[in-house]
Amino acid sequence: MEKTLSIIKPDGVSRGLIGEVIQRLEKNNFKIIAMKMLHMTKAQAEGFYAVHKERPFFESLTDFMSSGPAVMMVLEGEDVISKYRELMGATNYKEAAEGTIRADFATDIEKNIVHGSDAPETAAFEIGYFFNSFEIVG
Repeated sequence: MEKTLSIIKPDGVSRGLIGEVIQRLEKNNFKIIAMKMLHMTKAQAEGFYAVHKERPFFESLTDFMSSGPAVMMVLEGEDVISKYRELMGATNYKEAAEGTIRADFATDIEKNIVHGSDAPETAAFEIGYFFNSFEIVG
């Protein structure tokens, strides 16, 4: 079974959308095998997004992701990475398909409610960044 990391970003938490996102996950048969709420420090956000360090949006992204609490989850299932990315919608919410989380709730390209791993290798790093093996029930 494939695993992926899901994050309800600080904008989703502050806007009271945790339940809505989880409901959509469960309605679409995603199995949540770990969950926690964290308020990342700037350094933790920089470590998590280190792959984007040279990108022009790195500073604003890490500022945003350390601006408030976020909910981290590990999802498990067959083709869960691609299925979750489909449910999230395009990173640019204006291009996201109707009925996706980002099309329905995002307010800008950065404040787009959710994050999901884009590949198995990325998922392994991202899950390990936030969870140890004792915290994953699956």
